[in-house]
Formats: sequence, structure tokens, C-alpha cells
Amino acid sequence: MIKRFAPFALLLAGPALAQAPAPAPTPAPAEGPQRPLSLQEGAALKCSAAFAIAAGPQGKGRVSLDAAQTARGKEFFVRTSAGIMDGARWPRERVAAEIGSIAQVLQRPGELEAAMSPCLLLLDASGL
Repeated sequence: MIKRFAPFALLLAGPALAQAPAPAPTPAPAEGPQRPLSLQEGAALKCSAAFAIAAGPQGKGRVSLDAAQTARGKEFFVRTSAGIMDGARWPRERVAAEIGSIAQVLQRPGELEAAMSPCLLLLDASGL
């Protein structure tokens, strides 16, 4: 019996549903105007790139991180990237491109080694 009246009920409810305002869509974190990175965000992004290099084969023989520092560095990388996507409203592609360009600079002789000491301090200060 209910099956027989369901189309009729939809026919009656149609005009009421059409008049109801549509809910406003919630913007995704990457939408909206993008802003430049703050000094802290830029430093954190540089350190994220440094930790990524240090954890990979390019860092072997250049810097030495223990297993705990490597794991914390990876988490720092993830949280920094997500924070920039949310806070600065940068899309994932832009964050990845910026990390890539920073990594290019860190590949130069002495750059990774010079960056690692302040980055380890920032890692400790982050509480991770």
C-alpha cells in the first residue's frame, strides 16, 4: 500500500522541496585566495624538505638521523604540508612544487648540512 502512494507523495512534496533554499556549500580548504607563506611557514617547509632528503637515499652520508628523528621528521613534513594547505590555502600541487624547488637548493653541497641543525631545533620545538 505504501508503495502505491510513494509516487503521489513525491508529487505533492515536489513544489515544497523546490521552494526550500539549497544549503550553502562549504568551501574546501584549498579554495579561496591564496596568501604568501609567513616566515615560520617558509622555514617549516624548508625543514620538511630537509627531513625528506635526510630520510631518503640522497641524505645518506650527508646527515645522520636516528630512527626516532626520521619518524618525527616525516610527521613534521605531513603536518607542515597540511597546515600550509589549510592556512595559506595552497593546493597540494603548489605545496609539492615549492618543496621540490627547496629540495633542489638543499641538494647543493653544504646546504642540507647547514639546514639540519636549525631544523632539528624546530622539530624539537614542534613537540613531535
